Amino acid sequence: GINAEYGEFKKMRRANSATQAEKKNNKIIRTESENRLEILSSSISTNVHNIRQFATLRGHQGPILVVKFNKDGNYCLSGGQDRSIILWNPFKNLLIKNYQGHGYEVLDFDVSHDNTLLASCGGDKQPFIWDVATGQIIRRLHGHTSRINTVKFNSESSVLISGSYDKTIKVWDCRSNNHSIIQEMNDARDSISSIYVSRYEIISASIDGCLRNYDIRAGTLQVDHFGNPITSVTLTTDQNLIVAGCLDNSIRLIDKETGELQNQYKGHVNEKYKIEIAVTPDDTQIISGSEDGKIYIWDLVEATQIRTLEGHSNIVGGISFHPKNYCLLSSSTDGTIKLWK
Repeated sequence: GINAEYGEFKKMRRANSATQAEKKNNKIIRTESENRLEILSSSISTNVHNIRQFATLRGHQGPILVVKFNKDGNYCLSGGQDRSIILWNPFKNLLIKNYQGHGYEVLDFDVSHDNTLLASCGGDKQPFIWDVATGQIIRRLHGHTSRINTVKFNSESSVLISGSYDKTIKVWDCRSNNHSIIQEMNDARDSISSIYVSRYEIISASIDGCLRNYDIRAGTLQVDHFGNPITSVTLTTDQNLIVAGCLDNSIRLIDKETGELQNQYKGHVNEKYKIEIAVTPDDTQIISGSEDGKIYIWDLVEATQIRTLEGHSNIVGGISFHPKNYCLLSSSTDGTIKLWK
């Protein structure tokens, strides 16, 4: 059963990497097998210069804190300070459904692999699980003692993982009737700001300045100390590199295996708020919101700023890149969502 996979985690220290010599000037060296990236890169780079504001979605009252495409990219969802979650067809600028039930602001959500379930969280101290089609709340999960900053399903949506201001990560069994907690990680010394879930790993970012990688199969924990609060974390599509946004106006790219810093991206403003970051599906570009109201796009390998998108009048905190096409969504405290393509 699933319980067997979630045991105690053995802490591991990072070993000094033998691969340092292979990396010149702290840049990533592409191998032969990755040459496809170079080919894709040329088509993507033409797209980055053509991208423009395509639509502005209005429907929330007040700041919008999160926006995400659904799994196939045909729809998107947004969550706001107005306690509501909205389902849209962004390409038709169409508001489809408004999910009401949260008593506090909505800080994050995740859609199940088959687009039937929605998990959401925020100031309510409990993740909500919704039926996407009916808009009904199926379950509220009790266990956290403070606001919840982040929720993620695993790949089969059999498990939900939540990270909270109470410094804990909780793993909930979605297949049991009572959605019981099957694992709790309480290694962080401050708020859990963001989590990334892969097939066998839970990677968490914390305001304590540490990135923690829990390997469920091996039962190990690797900790990387950044020295600055980390507010968002994601992985490249090939799952080899971790992208982490920090409250020192920088985004760091680190090797998942060794913990080595590969690149740093600067130019945007991020000192106070959680700003989402995204990687293009072909792993050639990194995109971030910014407290100056702009969207920044960098070349992943060169770490050069390629493009800045302007259109919002306040902090851009939510960013979501389309799973297949060169197209992105941004959400802002100015109360709007913008579609760029």
